[in-house]
Amino acid sequence: MSDFVSILFWTGIIVVFYTYIGYGIVIYLISLVHKHRRIVEPTKELPHVTLIVAAYNEEQFIADKISNTLSLDYPPHKLSIFFVTDGSTDKTAEIISGYSSIKLFHEAGRNGKIHAVNRVMKHVTTPIVIFSDANTFLNPAAIQNIVRHYEDPKVGGVAGEKRIFKKAEDNASGAGEGLYWKYESFLKQKDSDVNSVVGAAGELFSVRTDLYEPPAENIIIEDFYLSLSIAARGYRFIYEPEAFAMETASASVAEEWKRKVRISAGGFQAMIKLRQLLNPFRFGMLSFQYISHRVLRWTLAPLFLPIIFFSNISLAWSDHWIYSLTLFGQVGFYLLALAGYVNRERKISVKGFFVPYYFCVMNLSVYAGLRRYINGNQSVVWEKSRRAAITA
Repeated sequence: MSDFVSILFWTGIIVVFYTYIGYGIVIYLISLVHKHRRIVEPTKELPHVTLIVAAYNEEQFIADKISNTLSLDYPPHKLSIFFVTDGSTDKTAEIISGYSSIKLFHEAGRNGKIHAVNRVMKHVTTPIVIFSDANTFLNPAAIQNIVRHYEDPKVGGVAGEKRIFKKAEDNASGAGEGLYWKYESFLKQKDSDVNSVVGAAGELFSVRTDLYEPPAENIIIEDFYLSLSIAARGYRFIYEPEAFAMETASASVAEEWKRKVRISAGGFQAMIKLRQLLNPFRFGMLSFQYISHRVLRWTLAPLFLPIIFFSNISLAWSDHWIYSLTLFGQVGFYLLALAGYVNRERKISVKGFFVPYYFCVMNLSVYAGLRRYINGNQSVVWEKSRRAAITA
């Protein structure tokens, strides 16, 4: 029996370590010996593009978003700007309607973001379409840095970088989300260097218009599904860190929890709809990246965390000092997580203090997301998470 418990414990340690740290090391080492050529020069002739911004009750941010959009460094005659505000009941649509350079799409009914985007895509005539969220702000050269990659016919999409406004002091949500996205950006860059990004962030990404196949309107995380479905067709999805979208962190851990649970529920849905990607004999490197970077985070890693802890308690009674040491480390880690929970709304300059707590929230949200997905309680029409103010 102790041998079985020991096998469970060490298997769990390997899986969790590989999921959160090991894969980063492996994909980095692969990138050193197998790296695609990166487009660094601007295109000779800038293509016509369409920028689509989906907004729901964003009157707090929309004027700033419009100002940011109109200031992008791209020829106005080659940039079509579409805003879609389906279901908005505040002044979002009214504010947008005051700008003649923006085409507004609005329906009173609220059927979810993907319904709105699918509807607007029927009006896109440019070869490239770019998607951005209403509460994010793009750097001036974002579009130029995105379109240069389409010089390569093998590129089907380009993912921009998501950045969180940095503060000298921050609470658990801001610190945890900021550190998470820094590491996630590193992984995305290495994934792209080796082969393809495995899931774009909806804050900023683009696709070739003729590759856009309208996702089913029950898709929860449409950006992830759309980018991977294009990669599954043999195209590369490139990561471009010099095209970035800035946004504030979630206003609180409670707001971040809502977002994480929704993403987790969408992750289980996506794994079923993209189950063909689990076949490495067909998709090779893409399957390896998808399983390592995404699937393990939504399945085995969260499952093994409690198994590691309770099996360690059992093994600590043996004569092997290593199990006492690992149990001591685990207890210390979860005590730090508890301290992070107690102080979750305090502004602290040492951002790493909140890492154990954010890690636990992230993994617990997987269980909540699975339950919501199984029960069919996660709608594509969801209550968005409130974002923190830009200034602390």
